[in-house]
Amino acid sequence: MRSDAMECVIFIGIQASGKSTFYQQHFFYSHTHISLDVLKNRQRQRHFIDLCLETQQRFVIDNTNFNQDERTEYIAWAKQKKFKVIAYFFEPNFDRSMAYNQQRTGKRCVPDVAIKSTIKKLEAPHMAEGFDQIFYVSHDVDGKFIAKEQI
Repeated sequence: MRSDAMECVIFIGIQASGKSTFYQQHFFYSHTHISLDVLKNRQRQRHFIDLCLETQQRFVIDNTNFNQDERTEYIAWAKQKKFKVIAYFFEPNFDRSMAYNQQRTGKRCVPDVAIKSTIKKLEAPHMAEGFDQIFYVSHDVDGKFIAKEQI
């Protein structure tokens, strides 16, 4: 899935779809984690992205990034610095996300209406946006992640 190249990985998916867990399992030791849930505002997020771009550090943007407008700037910034841009689209499964969300505690648990709202607005990524690769992520019957490259 990964190489030693400079990479900007953009996760796309509804809340509680497993994005952060996928990051922990597949990118924790190789890519910096950039998340609005952690950084709390876009100014901090931009600072971390800029730092990764300037130092040629691979990174993952772990937000919902639910539509093309949300992703456009990230792609442009990364392309300007000659980064490979890869999308991981977490195929929506409303029932699974609701179940995962109910297992969360504190601020990690989001209101049901947030998940319903995001799933209605969710746009799958397209190569025309500027992605170099797109992977579709789903779960097998045991709940393990399956990532398949879109060709």
